[in-house]
Amino acid sequence: MTGVTTTQETARARRGPEAFALHLGEMLLAMGLGMLVLGGAIEGGLALAGASLSDAPESLAAGTMAVTMTVPMVWWMHHRGHPVRHNVEMAASMVVPTAVVIGLSSLGTIAAGGVMALQHGAMIPAMVAVMLLRYEHYSR
Repeated sequence: MTGVTTTQETARARRGPEAFALHLGEMLLAMGLGMLVLGGAIEGGLALAGASLSDAPESLAAGTMAVTMTVPMVWWMHHRGHPVRHNVEMAASMVVPTAVVIGLSSLGTIAAGGVMALQHGAMIPAMVAVMLLRYEHYSR
């Protein structure tokens, strides 16, 4: 029968995009929690020492932000059974754009006030690009 799909075929067709979106959502949630929990712990520790990341150069704050987002994301991927290779690729999708933005800032190409915005604007698309390159993996 042409044009008619079974429930099983429909479920199979939806599995890919839904699984992909679920994984992306999980990664974004892990990153957000990392910023909140790890970032909060770092700020708390600095406050005890009489300092704050808001007083630090924006490049240091951006590097710290990348770590607080990447560590829980990779931990969650490991917990969910993703292979190490994919965890490393996903971590690179966060760290490489951050390093590029910090490098451009140190060269004076980017104003210091734009580092964090550009970092986040580059990290998420880089993460999605890695996921799209491995669509078969992230859509199951």
